[in-house]
Amino acid sequence: MKKADIIAADIGSTITKVSAFSGLGGGRSACFLGQGLGLTTVSEGDVAKGLEAARKDLAARLGVDTQDAALMAASSAAGGLRMTVHGLTRDMTMRAAREASLGAGAIVTFTTAGEIDPDSLEEIRRIQPNIILLAGGVDYGDREVVTANARSLAALGLDIPLIYAGNIAVSGEIRRFCESAGMPVFVVENVYPRIDELNIDPVRKVIQGVFARHIVTAPGMGNIRKMVRDDILPTPGAVMRSTEILAETLGDVMAVDVGGATTDVHSVTDGSPELAKLMIAPEPRSKRTVEGDLGVYINASRIVAAAGSELGPVDDVLPIPDTDGGRENSARLARFAVDIAIWRHAGELRVAYGAYGRSQVIEGRDLSAVRHVVGTGGALTRLGKGMDILQHIKPDPRKSKLLPPPDAQVNLDRHNIMAAAGVLSRRYPKDAEKLLLESIGDHQGRR
Repeated sequence: MKKADIIAADIGSTITKVSAFSGLGGGRSACFLGQGLGLTTVSEGDVAKGLEAARKDLAARLGVDTQDAALMAASSAAGGLRMTVHGLTRDMTMRAAREASLGAGAIVTFTTAGEIDPDSLEEIRRIQPNIILLAGGVDYGDREVVTANARSLAALGLDIPLIYAGNIAVSGEIRRFCESAGMPVFVVENVYPRIDELNIDPVRKVIQGVFARHIVTAPGMGNIRKMVRDDILPTPGAVMRSTEILAETLGDVMAVDVGGATTDVHSVTDGSPELAKLMIAPEPRSKRTVEGDLGVYINASRIVAAAGSELGPVDDVLPIPDTDGGRENSARLARFAVDIAIWRHAGELRVAYGAYGRSQVIEGRDLSAVRHVVGTGGALTRLGKGMDILQHIKPDPRKSKLLPPPDAQVNLDRHNIMAAAGVLSRRYPKDAEKLLLESIGDHQGRR
């Protein structure tokens, strides 16, 4: 029996994966031993049962002993953080705040721009978000709107953490508003300190910290938290880290993660230098979008609805399909989930009319410089259709969507370890890079 030194668990909303490794920290001897699967057992009141089932699967099917292995983990079992975002303008500070939240485990459920009106305050109270993000104004710019918004949010009397990432000139005043109202507050650097400059990492780090505490709310997660070597990472953040590691070696990368509840798209790119002059707002180099209606199990019916008549009815979808028909159904759903998610992630070339007549501008993410498209998640790596799906991303006949080019290299994360490698990278960055490159090396082709 093979003996694992470290196991990395990815506790998802439907499936729990346990990836086993040996030789980490020993130069270039890191080795992937195999992966066990189990159904995530939120409904049974203890996610640890799903973890144990995955470990038993690893031992019984692949002969891997994990008894004495150290445990590291990522999770999305409790769902994403419900976040509301409030900025000064929709195209500037509020957009920057949204970018900061994506990739850190947060799902933006409500946004406002400008001064928050009474109806919006009631909507925040109804949503009961896990966290509130307040931004507004470049540093030493507008102060009135953001301070008014801080007063209004503090007056709600909610015991909800608030992150302030706006005009630094009023940060002390806003801290006092919130603390006097008993509202936990985190003051970080401005997400939009100057015109055309995004500064999203400080906000992401705070959100990740809140997420790490939030995921313990899944039933039984507290016990797993006691077992793990480090903090439990949000799964989306772990996959984003792996995408960034690949980009450091391969160049501009887009990764598509198709799961049972969501389909996430991660891209690390600066876009085309030729098109940069057409951008109407800056984009971060690393970006993630989460499509909460595009999961191939929990949200199968929503994919069918979004695809319209092109897909048709899909019945008997299982979290781990065990028949040819079931695998075909899940693959059909995955194909549409990928196309829709990438189209939502990609920006667009638009025509604008101004004082000097007709011109072209770019809104959103420019993926035209992406050289590698990587597929991860069970629906792409385990059903036998992942390469074909990624090689035939739906094109835009109008040529306005800024999609990856047709000659981009397609790779599959054949070991399905992008989340696991992101977790490992905190302690073993070189080993994580080696394992990722090995995982994507055998399944590749041109789009």
